[in-house]
Amino acid sequence: MKKILTLGLVLGAAAMTAHAQTLSAVELRRRTVERRAVEAVIWGMPAVNYERMLDAASANGAKLNQVVYWSRPVNWKNQTLTPNPDTIYLNPFYDTSKGPVVVEIPPADEDHVIVGSFDVSWQNALADVGPAGEDKGKGAKYLILPPGYTEKTPDGYIVLQSETYRGFVILRSNFKSRSDADIQSAVDHGKRVKVYPLGANPDSTVFVDVYDKPFDATIPYDATFFELLNRFVQAEPWLTRDKVMIDSLKSLGIEKGKPFNPDAKTKALFSKAAREAHQVIGLKYESGFVPPFYDGTRWSVPVPPETRDGLGNKFADPDEYGLDGRAVMYHMAYFSPKVLGGAQFYLMNTSDSAGRPLEGGKTYRLKVPANAPIEQYWSVTAYDRETHALIVGMSRPSLASNATAVQKNADGSTDVYFGPQAPVGNTSNWVPTDPKRRFELLFRLYGPKKELFDKTWTLTDVEAMK
Repeated sequence: MKKILTLGLVLGAAAMTAHAQTLSAVELRRRTVERRAVEAVIWGMPAVNYERMLDAASANGAKLNQVVYWSRPVNWKNQTLTPNPDTIYLNPFYDTSKGPVVVEIPPADEDHVIVGSFDVSWQNALADVGPAGEDKGKGAKYLILPPGYTEKTPDGYIVLQSETYRGFVILRSNFKSRSDADIQSAVDHGKRVKVYPLGANPDSTVFVDVYDKPFDATIPYDATFFELLNRFVQAEPWLTRDKVMIDSLKSLGIEKGKPFNPDAKTKALFSKAAREAHQVIGLKYESGFVPPFYDGTRWSVPVPPETRDGLGNKFADPDEYGLDGRAVMYHMAYFSPKVLGGAQFYLMNTSDSAGRPLEGGKTYRLKVPANAPIEQYWSVTAYDRETHALIVGMSRPSLASNATAVQKNADGSTDVYFGPQAPVGNTSNWVPTDPKRRFELLFRLYGPKKELFDKTWTLTDVEAMK
């Protein structure tokens, strides 16, 4: 028996060797490029996500170390990944290549609060901002240091050591209601933020309003992905944990200090690989909804714990990296908090109570129970299922508890409707959908309380209406 097994192994190895010998050098190279290109997309997702946002900012006239902001809650022309349409966004994009950069956050008061996070360009979190962040809502001067910075830092700053030269700060200036006065007040408070090089005049801060302007940061699943990835590699230092990718990227023509000029055939291979990677990531996203956050429901956090933890602690666990989960995270969203659940918490859903995909041509109802466990507000937003951006052309992308027009039920619960047309008598509680496309939902809780994590309060499933 042993001789037969040995003979079988020898013959099998010989057969594989013979097959390998039939592959030409051209075919072997093609297979190598496709295989490594798929892995490069999965590995490089947060980097390309960042480059897409930076391109969108640049297209609107913004520069690094300036503050991109929206002077009204975002509408569908903001095509970033799963943005919040119920706040005022301010996004400074920082660059420390010429030295440290200061970001000043104003203190919260009775009517105003700014929350958010500092992220490096890999979108790992450096610190959270606001009552649950480093400044505890008292405001502060944050000092972002470039990689390898060794000079003594001045007193009076919260010092953040960045592992990349570039990054961004996602800030939300929350409003009390959607009245024009409250929204403008949130904008004015947000514009008290300052961004400037260390030693420069704080009043040199430049604000660039991009409200109602095209701001497309969706992920391109074609050869363009690799152009953006090359740009990132040229701009940022190699992190020790990522050096395993150096040779893989070289085989794709991406090498620090070298030009990137793929020919037409290679670009075609890149596009094929990007599409395949998109499918792989999509399958992982779908599988991430099991187990759900609440037993017996469809609501979940579809990013594995090792990824969520790693994004906040620079992947400190030596036995975990969470690359696949990171790809899932940044194919559908941007930014990560230092502590998920501190200032905000998110739940996603792609299906109704029966497990069927959410179809834009159907009508659904979500009953949000009374007494949501929050200090600030909750919101629920509909996104395009394919792009994970706001649904193009819709007049209203979301519904939030800080909207004064929202009607509540007698028991304090709120019915939210999703569909191509508003149910009779429920226009104020309706979020429109595109009848030709599938959609997904993101439920946000700002200032979450312990009842959320104790699960003594449960978000119910989405019900299809007949």
